[in-house]
Amino acid sequence: MSENQTGGPGGEIDIAEILHRIPHRYPFLLIDRAEDYRPSQSIVGIKNVTMNEPFFVGHFPGNPVMPGVLIVESLAQAGAVLMSKTLDADIEGKTIFFMTLDNCRFRQPVRPGDVLRLHVEVLKARSKLFKFQGKAMVGDKVAAEAEWAAMVVENSSV
Repeated sequence: MSENQTGGPGGEIDIAEILHRIPHRYPFLLIDRAEDYRPSQSIVGIKNVTMNEPFFVGHFPGNPVMPGVLIVESLAQAGAVLMSKTLDADIEGKTIFFMTLDNCRFRQPVRPGDVLRLHVEVLKARSKLFKFQGKAMVGDKVAAEAEWAAMVVENSSV
C-alpha cells in the first residue's frame, strides 16, 4: 500500500481502481478519484462537476444545479470504495447496497465547475455492515452532509 501525507496506510485511489471496486458506470459513476484513504476509518472522494453531466439538461435549465440526491449518492459511492478496499470485496460476487440515510442536510448548491470533496468517515463497522458520516464540500463550504449505512450482499443469480 502507498503512504498518505500523515504516514499511515492508504493514499490515492485512481479511477481504474474505483472501476474495479464499485459497479457504477457512466452516467451514474459519481466519483472520479479518492485520496487520503485510511482502512476502516476514512476516505476523501473527488467528483469534478462538469457542464457535460447528463442531469444538467433538465435540472434547473439556465441555472444548472447538481441534484441533492446525486450529491448524497456521490458520498455513498466514496463510502462504497472505502468499504470495498477495506474488506477487499470482490464486486464480481458481491454488491454493496445503500441501506439507510439519516440526518441529511443540503447547505448550498453545487454547480458546473465545482469540485466536490467527499469527506467520509466510518462511525461503526461490523463484518459486512458499515455506518458512515460524510460531508460534501465545495472549497471550504459544506454543500451537503448525511449519515448512512451500507452492507455487502452476495449476488444472486437471476
